[in-house]
Amino acid sequence: MKKVLHISKYYYPFIGGVEEVAADITAALKGGDYEQKIICFNEDATTDGVTTHRGQTVHDNIDGVEVIRCGTAVKVSSQALSLTYAKELKKVMEEFRPDIVVFHYPNPFVSQMLLKYKRMDFKLVVYWHLDITKQKILSKFFYTQNIELLKRADKIVATSPNYIKGSPFLSRFEDKCIVIPNCINNERLKVTPEIEELSAKIKKKYKDKIICFGLGRHIPYKGFIKLVEASRYLDDRFAILIGGKGELTGMLMKEAQGDSKVHFLGKISDNELIACLLACDIFCFPSVTKNEAFGIALAEGMYFGKPAVTFTISGSGVNYVNVKDVTGLECPNSDSRAYAKALEKLADDPELRQKLGGAGRERVLGNFTYDIFCDNLRGMIEAL
Repeated sequence: MKKVLHISKYYYPFIGGVEEVAADITAALKGGDYEQKIICFNEDATTDGVTTHRGQTVHDNIDGVEVIRCGTAVKVSSQALSLTYAKELKKVMEEFRPDIVVFHYPNPFVSQMLLKYKRMDFKLVVYWHLDITKQKILSKFFYTQNIELLKRADKIVATSPNYIKGSPFLSRFEDKCIVIPNCINNERLKVTPEIEELSAKIKKKYKDKIICFGLGRHIPYKGFIKLVEASRYLDDRFAILIGGKGELTGMLMKEAQGDSKVHFLGKISDNELIACLLACDIFCFPSVTKNEAFGIALAEGMYFGKPAVTFTISGSGVNYVNVKDVTGLECPNSDSRAYAKALEKLADDPELRQKLGGAGRERVLGNFTYDIFCDNLRGMIEAL
């Protein structure tokens, strides 16, 4: 029985991109010859009746796996700090004695703690989700530490070949890198009669409109301001539906004032998400920086056979998921006028929409499903 320790920034019921991948990895190894533990920071969150509290250090059990949550005392540049983390990590490393450690990066403060155990006998998998780009000072401060971490790593996982080539860190350790693309949750995206009915209502509400749908947190790198700007260049046959909320929601609404084409849906349920994906004609994914390392929402839109419109982001996996002129259209980064022209091109050509959308669905089914992810992940772990 091999022992696997997962080190994630947070974990369920907190839901984010990294946390979803960590949960997928844990699930992929369940039922095999593995005993697993997870250590993370705690955060205020509630999902499906499970609630956690930021300041508490607790040992939970999620789906049969022990989750060690270390109470968060403060955050520095979006990085959690805990008074109990070092003690809990020491205990789990010395008593559990993992054979394999799966470390989700970025998590720079914990990187420093983990490196104290670098001479222990375990295989280290560094799951590199993204480079630190926003916090310029922090990224320089941790540069040497990152190199040391990657030198110690036995395997480095990237979610796309684009990110390996575009990262100043991963490109130095290309021989250790392996690509394991993120995956969609097929079960979560099942269509029910209730969802079909909801989708029909959306189509009826925006009858005779080209429905363009985008979803995500309203934060700078998601680029929704560019979608709002693009709408200004479009005529009234379009309906721009934007789901999600975030720190920029108010600003986005203010920018869209007077533009009747733009509709903010707020935070939507899974059923509403699937209904929108069924109802829309075009999936909009306007992210603008490498912080968008892959794009699960993008893959979900493509799974429903919708042509995608993205920006060119150097070094990002977005342009690996959506292949230019094969599964969707791609525009010069942050060029809202070009984005509008791409939407117009798709609106004017139903056959092109069908062709690109069909190719997009095939790309997802062939590369980004949960079963494929599990096979890739297990293969990498077993090879260690």
